[in-house]
Formats: sequence, C-alpha cells, structure tokens
Amino acid sequence: MSANKGWFNLESAGSGIPETQFFEGDSAFKFLGLSRTTRLYGFVGCLALGFLLSILGSIVLFLGQITLFAFLYGLGTVISLAGTGFLIGFFTQLKLMFKPVRVVATIVMLASIGMVFVGAFVLGNEILCIILVIIQFLAYTWYSLSYVPYARTAVKRMVGFG
Repeated sequence: MSANKGWFNLESAGSGIPETQFFEGDSAFKFLGLSRTTRLYGFVGCLALGFLLSILGSIVLFLGQITLFAFLYGLGTVISLAGTGFLIGFFTQLKLMFKPVRVVATIVMLASIGMVFVGAFVLGNEILCIILVIIQFLAYTWYSLSYVPYARTAVKRMVGFG
C-alpha cells in the first residue's frame, strides 16, 4: 500500500475517519495546530505508552515493589485516558465520561485507581492491589464499551445477563 493512501495519509482520506465523530470540538492541542494525522498518532502514542507503563508496573509488582507498581500502573492508566485529548479534547472527554450511560463505570474506574494507591502506599497489600487492578480493568472495559453501539448489550448476552 502506498504511503499516500489509507491510514498513512489521513489528511487526504476524506471518508476514512469522519471529522465530525472523533475530531470535532476543541482538541486539547488545537492551539498547536496539529493535523488529524498527528493527533491520531498522539492518541495511539499515549495509548501505547500507557499500556507499556502498566505492563512495567505489573512486572515490578511480581518483583515485590508495590509502591513502584502503583506509580507506574496509575500513571499508565492516566496517560491512556489523557490520550483522548488529542482526539476530542479534555473537556469534551470529561463531559462524555460523566454522561448517565457511563457515569457508574467512570466512578468505579477512578475510585479503583485511587484505591490502588491507598492499597500500595498506605496498606502495603499486594493482594488488594491486584484485586483493585482487576476491578479497574473491568470498569475501564465497560466504560470503553459504552462508546460502541450495542457493545454492552452484546457482552451482556454473551455472559447470560441479556
């Protein structure tokens, strides 16, 4: 595939990514004058960096360094969430996070991020941290599914709740 076609050249791919869905509104980086392609790369970069930090945090947890785990894992999660600022802007993201359809998942996710720090720094309990990370992952997954039409319904049916 040529570098001028498809995903490699989003500026000329008018129908590839709808401008109104992901790039409308005030991007957190609008003042920098970033193109759609650069903003998409920024989003993917934040997602990848967040994932890498979370994985590194998980590795150091199994090496017994619970405080470093909490720092790396929490930072990874926050960077992953902040990456959406490249696409839709931070204020738009905050508004979307607290819409009624995803407010419970958002609160559980944010609370579990905070509780991982409490579990690591205050209580020093590795098992509690692992449980909270699992809760955080499930809440983040449920939160993310709320952006995909009918995804939550499909998941509910797959596990027998729908």
